[in-house]
Amino acid sequence: MAEEVTEEAAEVTEVKRWGLPQEFIEHSRNARHEMREAWRTLLPEGFWEHRRAARREMLLAVRSLVDTAFDRMLERAEAKPETRRRPRKTRIEVQ
Repeated sequence: MAEEVTEEAAEVTEVKRWGLPQEFIEHSRNARHEMREAWRTLLPEGFWEHRRAARREMLLAVRSLVDTAFDRMLERAEAKPETRRRPRKTRIEVQ
């Protein structure tokens, strides 16, 4: 009984969130799953293995960029405030 109430509450929340009937959402999810399976059978397994490896390498590259940016941010935070400041602009009156 409690599980039924929880599932109904989840369905109502889902409908409120997207503004779409639950039946439509379920149909869309099932269609997406079937489309993935169709692509999986259409392309050879070697393609999917290469795709996974390429995706992993791309994520590692992004991680490297984020790590470098984070390290630079820490280096700048540890630097003395005097060395980080830029000289202020001053207005000079011309006669």
